Amino acid sequence: MTRPAAHPAASALRHRAEAEASALPPLLVQARQLAGAVLMGEHGRRRAGTGDDFWQYRPAQPGDSRRMIDHRRSARGDVQFVREREWQIAQTVHMWVDAGASMRFASGAKLPQKAERARLLGLAAAVLMVQGGERVGLTGGSLPPRRGNVQILRLAEALMDDAAEDYAPPNDRALIPHARALFISDFLGPFDALEQALSKAAARGVRGVLLQVLDPAEEAFPFAGRTLFESIGGAVTHETLKASALQTRYLDRLAERRAALERLCHEAGWRFGRHHTGDPAQAALMWLYHALERTAP
Repeated sequence: MTRPAAHPAASALRHRAEAEASALPPLLVQARQLAGAVLMGEHGRRRAGTGDDFWQYRPAQPGDSRRMIDHRRSARGDVQFVREREWQIAQTVHMWVDAGASMRFASGAKLPQKAERARLLGLAAAVLMVQGGERVGLTGGSLPPRRGNVQILRLAEALMDDAAEDYAPPNDRALIPHARALFISDFLGPFDALEQALSKAAARGVRGVLLQVLDPAEEAFPFAGRTLFESIGGAVTHETLKASALQTRYLDRLAERRAALERLCHEAGWRFGRHHTGDPAQAALMWLYHALERTAP
């Protein structure tokens, strides 16, 4: 008995689905394994908050379901409002993972790109938070905070996107007041954009964590002799005959940037951490787990 041939449209859909799936599982598998290594099973971050006490109305955002709309409040004008309670806000985390070209740097074949490590840590942190009953989403409103495994899939897909510019500024839009946030980047780009983002977050009562991810070569500057320095996007180039002469000035500038980041976090009520791509990802995720816990109300 012969089997009927598959419909061309169904076959094409299957191939597209397989192609899409093949790009995501490695990141998802690594993130879940990493999260499992940090804490097996339920990790105890499920919190009831302060109960169901009313906290605030906020304008509805993309991704909010119809049942979340408070029709009585919305009837007063042309804007639809959502009634949020304290426990919902306490369990909401916004995430920004730098997708700029500068993150696609690795000084050796055995080292991951900064972007790969940042995505892994961001997604693994999201897995832990979702397992703990929290809502996780991206800043900017493109992926509003939600719970569940489907949200993890959406996050994994969204984190695969790359930006064209060398340094992508942090997206500070659509931050829910009094929620929490996680920013992961090398933070080597223009400082003004980051300062503005954290100032805006602090003004809305958002507390969070900055994690700086650097390649070991960016920390040690192991260059000597004739060297051509070029940004990943090719927008900036600099050639020198004696690279070692630049080491002191470079390390001083790096220390100044780190001090500025620490000062900015202190003023905004955020926590600051750093991670090298040559170090185990598990240690960084463990630090993130505890740092996010300490930012909780």
